[in-house]
Amino acid sequence: MKRLVLIFGVVLFLLGIIAVVHPTFEYHRRERVAKFGPVEATMDEPKTFQVPTAATVALLVSGLVLAIVSMKR
Repeated sequence: MKRLVLIFGVVLFLLGIIAVVHPTFEYHRRERVAKFGPVEATMDEPKTFQVPTAATVALLVSGLVLAIVSMKR
């Protein structure tokens, strides 16, 4: 159990570091614009997602706390 908590803490901490280094993610969303019988018109729209600062801090702190707690037990 102790090892599982340590691994989970390290994973959370690494996700926090990734969120600090690369805070915005771009992805594409395909939307159906029109449909005329069997013919369908779609549009590929780029979207941007920004990781909130509070989530980044929460990932870093919780990962660090879990890693430290698992080492002290």
